[in-house]
Amino acid sequence: MTASHAVTAPSLAATQRRIWMLAWPIMLSNITVPLLGLADSAVLAHLPDPQHLGAVAIGAQLFTLLLWSFGFLRMGTTAVTARAAGAQQQAQVIESLQHSLWLVLPICLLVMAAAFIALPWLLPLMGGSDNVQSGAAEYLSIRLLSAPAVLAQYVLTGWFIGLGKTRIPLLILTLVNSLNAVLDYLLVFHAGMTSDGVALGSVLADYSGLIAALYFARRHGLQSLGVRPPLITLRPLLRINRHLFVRTLCLLLVFAFFTAQGARMGELTLATNALLITALLLISNALDGFAHAAENLTGHSLGQADSGQLRQTLQLTGLNMLGLAATLTLALWLAGPYLLSLMTSQPELLPQLQRYQHYLFWLPLVGVASYWLDGVFIGAQASAAMRNAMLAAALLVFLPIWWLSREWGNDGLWWSFYAFLTTRALFAINTFLTLWRRPQNFM
Repeated sequence: MTASHAVTAPSLAATQRRIWMLAWPIMLSNITVPLLGLADSAVLAHLPDPQHLGAVAIGAQLFTLLLWSFGFLRMGTTAVTARAAGAQQQAQVIESLQHSLWLVLPICLLVMAAAFIALPWLLPLMGGSDNVQSGAAEYLSIRLLSAPAVLAQYVLTGWFIGLGKTRIPLLILTLVNSLNAVLDYLLVFHAGMTSDGVALGSVLADYSGLIAALYFARRHGLQSLGVRPPLITLRPLLRINRHLFVRTLCLLLVFAFFTAQGARMGELTLATNALLITALLLISNALDGFAHAAENLTGHSLGQADSGQLRQTLQLTGLNMLGLAATLTLALWLAGPYLLSLMTSQPELLPQLQRYQHYLFWLPLVGVASYWLDGVFIGAQASAAMRNAMLAAALLVFLPIWWLSREWGNDGLWWSFYAFLTTRALFAINTFLTLWRRPQNFM
C-alpha cells in the first residue's frame, strides 16, 4: 500500500475526461451491434418467401445464445490486461493476450460439441414450420464455422478495452457490419442464395474482423501467439474465467426461465416480454460504455497501487452511470407512446405493451447498480464475488419471489425480475465496501 501514497491522483476533471474518452466508443460500438441482424433481416425481407427470414431469426438467436455463454473470454482478458497495463508490465500485457488466445481452441471444440448435442432438441423448441427449421439448421451449419473468429474477437476486444484503446473495437465492428451488409446483398441478390448466403456473409465478415483485430494487436506489440503456455501459468486466467462462466450461465438461465414463464401465459404475454427484454438489452448496451470504463480504470488503478485514483474512478463512473440511467428513464417515460408504436403495429399487442410499459421505464434505474458493479469487479478481478452475487440473487430472491407471486401473473414475474436486478447489487455491496476501504486487499 506504500506505493499508493507515492502516486498523485489526477484531478476529477482529468479522470472525467478519461472516462468519457473510454466510454463513448463503447456506446457507439454497442449501437452498431443490432445492425448485423438488421442487415440480415432487411435483405431477406425482400425475398418472396418469408420462411428464409424466420430461419435466420431462429438460427441467429441460437448462435448468439451459444456464443454469448463464452463471453467471459472478453471480461477475463480485460481484467488481466488492465491490471498489467496499470503496473506498466508490457511483457505481461502481451502474455495476457497470448494466453487468452490459446484458450480459444479448446473452447471452440467445446462450442462445437455443445452445438452437436443441444441444437437438435433446441431447434424444435423455437417453433416454426419444417421448412423454417430446415433453413435454420442449414444456417447454423454454416454460421458455426465463424465460432473461432467470434471467440478470438471476444479476446481481442477485451484486450483493447484493458489497454484503454476502445476506439479499435468500434472500428472493427463498423468494418464487420458494413462488410456483412454488402456480402448479404451480393450473395442473396446476385448469387441466388437465401439464408445460406446470409450465413456465409456473416462468416466472411467475422473472419475479416478477426484479421483487422490481429492487425491492430500487432501494432500494439503482439508478434506471435508464442509457445503453448503450461497449465500452471493459465491458472489465474482460468480461475477468473471459471467464475465468470458460471455467472454468465446463471444470467442466461434467468432470462430463459423468464421467457418460458411468459410463454406459459400466452402468446401475447410472450411477445410483450420479448419486446421489453429487447429494450432492456439496448439499455444495458448504453450503460456498458461507463461499465467498460470502470473495468479499465479500476484495473489500472489497482495495477498502479493508486488508491486515490481508484476512489475517483469509483465515484465518477458510478455518478456517470446513474446520470445516464436517470436520463434514459426520463426519455423512455416521455417517448413511451411513440416508442411502443415503433415496437409494434399489431392492434392486439399494443394494449399489452401499454399495460406493462412502466416496467420498461424504470429498468435503467433498477439495473444500473448491478451493471456498474460488474464493471468495477471485472477491473478488480473480483469474479468470485460477481458469481456469488448472481447465484444468490437468482436462487434466493428471483425464484422464491416468482413462486410467491405466481397469482399476480406477468406482474409477479416482472417484480421478481426487478428484485433479481436489485439484489444482485445488494449481495455484492460488502465486496465493494472492502474495495473502497481496503483497496490493498485487491492489489
